[in-house]
Amino acid sequence: MLVQFLLHMKHSGLKISTTEWLDLIAALQVGDSVTTIEDFYLLARTCTVKDESLYDKYDKAFSSFFDGVRALPDPFEFNLPEDWLNNPTLNNLTDAEKAAIEALGGIEKLMEMLNERLQEQKERHQGGSKWVGTGGTSPFGHSGYNPEGVRIGGPGRHGKAVKVWEQRHYKNLDNSVELGTRNIKVALRALRNFARTGSSEELDLDDTIRSTAKNAGLLDVKMRPERHNAVKILLLLDVGGSMDYHVKESEELFSACQSEFKHLKHFYFHNFTYDHLWLDNRMHRHNLTALSDIIHTYGRDYKLIFVGDAAMSPYEIVSPFGSIDFMNERPGAFYFKQLSEHFDKAVWLNPTPQDQWGYVQSIGIIQKLLEDRMYPLTLEGISQSIKALA
Repeated sequence: MLVQFLLHMKHSGLKISTTEWLDLIAALQVGDSVTTIEDFYLLARTCTVKDESLYDKYDKAFSSFFDGVRALPDPFEFNLPEDWLNNPTLNNLTDAEKAAIEALGGIEKLMEMLNERLQEQKERHQGGSKWVGTGGTSPFGHSGYNPEGVRIGGPGRHGKAVKVWEQRHYKNLDNSVELGTRNIKVALRALRNFARTGSSEELDLDDTIRSTAKNAGLLDVKMRPERHNAVKILLLLDVGGSMDYHVKESEELFSACQSEFKHLKHFYFHNFTYDHLWLDNRMHRHNLTALSDIIHTYGRDYKLIFVGDAAMSPYEIVSPFGSIDFMNERPGAFYFKQLSEHFDKAVWLNPTPQDQWGYVQSIGIIQKLLEDRMYPLTLEGISQSIKALA
């Protein structure tokens, strides 16, 4: 299998040397710490991929080779039999039937009821209104309809779930993507603030000419510190979910920022910011960076740029335990306020067309939190955000 895996990696465009491959084999022979597919994923990446820009290519190759092989931890202690959530009969409700379904009264009530169902349920259910199952109008399961539910397994259909019970994986943005338009880079360039700092020196031609002329032609060389790009950017990128439809625009912006700003740091989040962010989407649950560490590491002089469609359940912003992925003890707005108050300048770039913002409640909430410093991810929107940051 290892030989086939190596050949698959090479066919996928990864240049893996013999030395790197022997290192992987040697690591596998030491101890028995590799017991899950994720353990092997990390070990193989550490031994064979030396450039972070190749992580996405590695992830794609690894995923295609081990398609269907998973060993993922569940966020709850209950292990639902797989057949309870398989082969659903999709339930198509009329508008009148959907209107008759009432919400459960908030995220706290929803999670309390889920715990009761898991304690009581003894068999598979399909098409009902109470138990964890498929189809129907129950708030727990998948492939049915409920205005406020917890999706467990299966694909989302209506985008109504306020929490999702699954291990979510997101794709890192590729900073080598070719830009669709060079104008994005030109717009960003307006933010660059050049300053003469540091000890390195360069020839000051104008001053040398003036000084030499004053000395009646006797050469008088003048030096000055080199100019450095002094602007600092902290880029926070929303990934996964509805942002999958905006990957191209996000990658173009990410690529442009990489080329234009020397002092650029980036982190990922999903939907909204909580008490942590992450650098690697594939293993984000195991490599989280605390929000407090980010605030203490990056000074107030960093300019903060959020990139996301801001489309989510309002619970994610205003309610404890409202995150669709995490059990946040405080509302997302609490952590968002910590970020926006720490950094002197902050803006939000939204890839959703601006004429659609009024239909999404969460967008309006975030606009108020940022005092209307949300701009569309367009050339004009980027130019407006640059003015706000500068």
